[in-house]
Amino acid sequence: MTTTTLTSTSELTVAPASEVHVAFVRNVNLGQRGHPSADDLLSAFAAAGAPDALSFQSNGTIVFTARAAEAESLAQDAVAALARAAGHEREVFTASLASLRPLVDEHGSAIDTHRRELTLHGGPALEADSVALLEGERRAHCTVLDSAPGWVVTLNLRDRQSNGTPLVEHALGIPATSRGLPTLVRLFEKVEAGLLA
Repeated sequence: MTTTTLTSTSELTVAPASEVHVAFVRNVNLGQRGHPSADDLLSAFAAAGAPDALSFQSNGTIVFTARAAEAESLAQDAVAALARAAGHEREVFTASLASLRPLVDEHGSAIDTHRRELTLHGGPALEADSVALLEGERRAHCTVLDSAPGWVVTLNLRDRQSNGTPLVEHALGIPATSRGLPTLVRLFEKVEAGLLA
């Protein structure tokens, strides 16, 4: 068993045959009225079987370990526990840290990284010539750079905007959640500094 640390007081234990995963909880601004607290989220993940889960930033990004086949169901159990315990119903999307690496490598060093975001959803890849996508891009002031089933990388046309979620929700008609590429870059910086994984 190996132990890695996010901060001097929090430990993330990686058990054999487990992987580090990231849960992206939708519509969270930790500590704000009507939103869960970090303690609410971490307690929910502990109740679901991830007692070593760590909150990364204040936007509902949770790092945890689990066997690959169990990560998604564990995250779903965690948001169900959050709803039961604190009354906060939220959607969650998961990805292994390893699966995020190619996206961060490709998009995280671009000159316009600060305007790029990863949007996760539960649907198919967006079709580049889809009428809904083209209309959504026009309305949302962003463009799709990369897409596969379950995720999209967008480029916001203006600084300090986050338009990936409304674009995907409009184009596919399903919930989605986004994180800026700088957030993912910072996550991997902590990994590379030995503070995670």
